[in-house]
Amino acid sequence: METNLLSKTTQITENPITENPGSTVTVRFSDNELYRMARIYGKRAIFWRRKFIGLLPEISKRKIYEKKGFNSIYEFSFKLAGLSEDQVRRVFHLEKRFNEMPSLKNLLSSGEVSVSKLARVASIATLENQESLAEVVKTLPRSAVETLVKDEKFALNCANLGGKDFVNQNQNGLFKPQIEAKSVPGTVASLLELSKLNLNSAVTARLLELQNKGFDLNQVLTELLDKREEEIQQEKAKIAEEIEQNQARQPVAQSTKPSRYIPARVRKILQKEHGTKCSIPNCNKPAEQLHHTQMFALSHAHNPQFLAPLCKNHHTLAHSVNLKIQEKRGKSAGVKPRWAGRKS
Repeated sequence: METNLLSKTTQITENPITENPGSTVTVRFSDNELYRMARIYGKRAIFWRRKFIGLLPEISKRKIYEKKGFNSIYEFSFKLAGLSEDQVRRVFHLEKRFNEMPSLKNLLSSGEVSVSKLARVASIATLENQESLAEVVKTLPRSAVETLVKDEKFALNCANLGGKDFVNQNQNGLFKPQIEAKSVPGTVASLLELSKLNLNSAVTARLLELQNKGFDLNQVLTELLDKREEEIQQEKAKIAEEIEQNQARQPVAQSTKPSRYIPARVRKILQKEHGTKCSIPNCNKPAEQLHHTQMFALSHAHNPQFLAPLCKNHHTLAHSVNLKIQEKRGKSAGVKPRWAGRKS
């Protein structure tokens, strides 16, 4: 029995009351208890590690590490908190980068947000967007922060390439790039994108034939794409009208909980419009959620004009403080986000 018990538990010798080394208490914890304790201690370790990191710039300025007998701030950080030299250098880099951005600098010095998150937004941080980015890093998981930064840079690149209208349609609400404009080699990028088109020989032959006959392929393809989009919007409008008529004939009783099941017809038209990937421009991750741009709790409807297929990270963004950022940016840019109440 003793052997079986020990195989499922671990003995820990500790004294939770006194630090007297001569006094010990042997406690047996189950696997679940041990795991729970590890999670608690791990969270506390991360918390105090961030607090320690926040002190480093000031400790370095006052040279407290020298007064306490350490050869450098790196030795001080390693011996007291196990930080590597690269980690310490990153802290100083961020402290310098955020020198005139108090909203982000305070997050670093207080230890409220990890260095990892702050490093991801450093490249797009400005005096104008520091407050909104501070809210982002406090609210969103790291993967969503990475997605937001990627979207921001993509919006800037589109603007640099003259794609103003395309940027204004960015469903993530990043209508105004938040970082300085830089030159982007548009010609090379266009050629690389063109090589990704998966056209079979039959389609290629037909296009070449049209071109040889004197047709402008840009005009031909634009007309076809515009017609396709118009047909999709018409079908969505028809479905939306039918939904409204059904609601008018059969209003949902207050005691009845509306169904969250999205009809197959609605799913089909959304897939026809957006494919199987996230509907955010430049995001090619699989769509995992159909996001209601109108709160379903209020509308009680699965109107395809107010639904957008999103990947996991963009769905997180849609339900985060980023909605407030979208509204703020939309007002400043004179544009209303697609999923903030306008038909998609």
